[in-house]
Amino acid sequence: MSDHAVLHVKGRVLVGPEDVRDELWVVGGRVTYDRPVDPAETVTVEGWALPGLVDAHCHVGLDAHGPVDAATAEKQALTDREIGALLLRDAGSPSDTRWIDDREDLPKIIRAGRHIARTRRYIRNYAHEIEPDDLVAYVAREARRGDGWVKLVGDWIDREAGDLTACWPREAVEAAIAEAHRLGARVTAHCFAEDSLRDLVEAGIDCIEHATGLTEETIPLFAERGVAIVPTLVNIATFPGLAAGGEKKFPRWSAHMRRLHDRRYDTVRSAYDAGIPVFVGTDAGGSLPHGLVAAEVAELTRAGIPPLAALSATTWGARDWLGRPGLAEGAPADLVVYEADPRQDVRVLAAPRRVVLNGRVVA
Repeated sequence: MSDHAVLHVKGRVLVGPEDVRDELWVVGGRVTYDRPVDPAETVTVEGWALPGLVDAHCHVGLDAHGPVDAATAEKQALTDREIGALLLRDAGSPSDTRWIDDREDLPKIIRAGRHIARTRRYIRNYAHEIEPDDLVAYVAREARRGDGWVKLVGDWIDREAGDLTACWPREAVEAAIAEAHRLGARVTAHCFAEDSLRDLVEAGIDCIEHATGLTEETIPLFAERGVAIVPTLVNIATFPGLAAGGEKKFPRWSAHMRRLHDRRYDTVRSAYDAGIPVFVGTDAGGSLPHGLVAAEVAELTRAGIPPLAALSATTWGARDWLGRPGLAEGAPADLVVYEADPRQDVRVLAAPRRVVLNGRVVA
C-alpha cells in the first residue's frame, strides 16, 4: 500500500456500540465517511472494524528485572500492535520510551512516568523509592514528565508485618494527589489489598489498578466518587503461584493472596454492577508478556461483565476515558478488522484480520 493510496474499509464499522456503518475511507492517514472522488489507488479491507484496542495497564520498556533496552521495548510494542492494541497506557516504567512517539508504525503510548513507591516496598529497579515527606515533590516531577498520569504504589508486602499493608499515610496522599491535579495530571495506584483503598479514594485518586481488595464497604465509595478500576485479571491469575512461593516465609501474605484470587471474579462483577468504570489492562511488561489484551477482555466476561461492556472497556469507553478519539470523522485511522462481529463473541479479538495504524495496514 503506497503513501498515496486510499484505504476503503467495508462491511460493518463499529463506530460505537450501536453506531454501525457500512464503510469508511482512510485518506492521508485519517478517517472519513465521505467517499473520495476518483482516488488514484484504493486498497479495500473487508470485515468488522473496531477502533484500535486499548491496553490501559501495561509497561513498555520494563521486564521482570527492571528497565530494558530499546530493541526489547520495540518488540514489546510490536507484540501489542500485532493483536490490535494500538493505544497503551503505560502504568509505570523506568525507561525513556519517548522515541516511540516518532514511530508511526508503533502504538501510541500515554505514560504515567515512573512508579513512586515506599522505600524497599516494591520490586527492585522499578520505582522511585522514597519516604512520605518526599511524595509531593516526586509526584510533581512525574506529573511534569508523564502524559497526564502519575502512578503510585499504594500497598505492598510489609516484611515486618508479614502481609500486605498500605504504603502511605493519609495526609501524604492527600497532598500528593492535590499537587498532581493542580498540574493537570490524574493519579492511579497499584493496590492489591483492602487497607489503602478508602484513604486513596477519599484523597481524590482517579483510578485503582488491580483493585482485588474491594469490599462491600468500599465499592459504594468508588461508585460515588467515579473512581475507575483496571482489574488486570490475567495478572491476578498468577496469585496462587506467588502465594505458593512465599508460603514458608510469609504464610499470612500467602493466605491473603489466595483469598484475593479466589474472589476475583465476584469482586469485578460487584464493582461493575455498582456502576464503577472498569477498563481493560493486562499488566504486561513486568513478569507477563505483551499481547494479552484479548485474553483480558475474555477474563472480564468470565467475571460476568456483559460482552458489549467488556468490549467497550478496550475500545469506545476506554478511549473516551483516556481522552483519545475512536473512529470519528478526521481521527487518526487506528483500527482493527475482524472476520466476525466481536459484540457477539469477544474471542474474535484474538485473531484480527487486519491491523491499521495511522492509516497504514501494518498487520
